[in-house]
Amino acid sequence: MKDFNGKVAAITGAGSGIGQALAIELAQSHCDLALSDINEEGLAETEAKISALGVKVTTAKVDVAKREEMHAWADQVVADHGKVNMIFNNAGVALGGTVEHLDYHDYEWILGINLWGVIYGTKAFLPYLKQAGEGHIINISSVFGLFAQPTQSGYNMSKFAVRGFTECLRQELDMDDSGVSATCVHPGGIKTNIARDARMHSSLGNVAGGNGSADAEKMRDKFEGMFLTTSEQASSAILDAVRKNKRRILVGPDAKAFDIMQRILPVKYQKIVTSSFKYAHR
Repeated sequence: MKDFNGKVAAITGAGSGIGQALAIELAQSHCDLALSDINEEGLAETEAKISALGVKVTTAKVDVAKREEMHAWADQVVADHGKVNMIFNNAGVALGGTVEHLDYHDYEWILGINLWGVIYGTKAFLPYLKQAGEGHIINISSVFGLFAQPTQSGYNMSKFAVRGFTECLRQELDMDDSGVSATCVHPGGIKTNIARDARMHSSLGNVAGGNGSADAEKMRDKFEGMFLTTSEQASSAILDAVRKNKRRILVGPDAKAFDIMQRILPVKYQKIVTSSFKYAHR
């Protein structure tokens, strides 16, 4: 897909961050939009930012973790726009805590959004993308889908799974030759609200050598301090990858650095990360 003019893109998590930046840049390229988010205020803000750009925009409050809502939204998008060419499975959340102390429902929560949301979005929209004859599925993984870190078992698990799911999907689409493709996106630290909105377990105080909730807040601040790339920069990189039909895109210098480390030291990198983590949280 070399040109977005006259196409229709559906974006989850469009109320802020990368999702909002994608919506604005696609609208500037004369692409009609179907936007969803659990946060209706954020959706309204995104819609207001693109209201003067002359494209058709529809919005819907959708919980990506609910299969029925995702399939109903996909049906509505095609009913409203006549077709759909792209689905950006962008909605995601973060979770901090040790394996020992996280509850089962914490893992169920993050997998529902980060993994099942991607699966539902892919399966709900894929028939319509094939019907359009030209389509692309863009699934947002993470640098943590390539590279693991202590206290991030839930996030790592979900993003590693998105990577495997999307790489398998891309191969099947290549074999199918239906005019539909797929790209897996691995952002590094992007300046969004994901760390601020993350669930942080009190066990982080033990890992950080401190006292629970206060140290969870400090960890949020440290994560945010390491974010190097803006949502707009991420959006431009992602859309460039779609135009070039890339299988994988690393977004940000930190993502590229961690990817190199993991390739050079596929096992030993864990000791480096553990030592760095201990030092940073002394």
